[in-house]
Amino acid sequence: MNEDYLSLSYLNAWEYCPRRFYIQYVLGEMEENEHILLGRHLHRNIDEDGTYQEGEMLIHQQQWVWSDRLKISGVIDAVEECDRQLVPIEYKKGKMAQHLNDHLQLCAAALCLEERTGSSIPYGEIFYHANRRRQTVAFSPQLRQMTEQAIVLAQLASHNPIPKPIEHPKKCQACSVKGICLPFEVRHLQQSN
Repeated sequence: MNEDYLSLSYLNAWEYCPRRFYIQYVLGEMEENEHILLGRHLHRNIDEDGTYQEGEMLIHQQQWVWSDRLKISGVIDAVEECDRQLVPIEYKKGKMAQHLNDHLQLCAAALCLEERTGSSIPYGEIFYHANRRRQTVAFSPQLRQMTEQAIVLAQLASHNPIPKPIEHPKKCQACSVKGICLPFEVRHLQQSN
């Protein structure tokens, strides 16, 4: 895979928080904490690639996808195929939230699949482990446009200085790089100056 392509997971990080993206993607910093370990534990059953059948449905696990047009690549947790219709599936450790980072990651994966297969993909699904539910995500023109805009912004971000911490305490509290980012401490120092 072309290492100059933006990873789908880094697109997720960008939409969640540009500073988190910068720390992970540009600086290459990562911290193993409870969020990473729990996510890895929950993915243990779906991290084996292969295809199996459930009734009329084929399930392709751990599918590499990429888009030469958008310069993105990554792995989709699963792609369900029934009657020649493809449905990309992502598995997430958390619960459904109001943030769009998971939606953009899933939409970007669908854009890759569409480019690779020539098929139109109208929706995908995200399974949230904490809720034990699937959320259907329609790939509307607006979501597709937002996804492509986020890809461009994320790709340009590496040429800029590190962004300031976001003003979203709940996101910061749940962030996997909080111990590296130090958002509360940095904001406090910035306010003191």
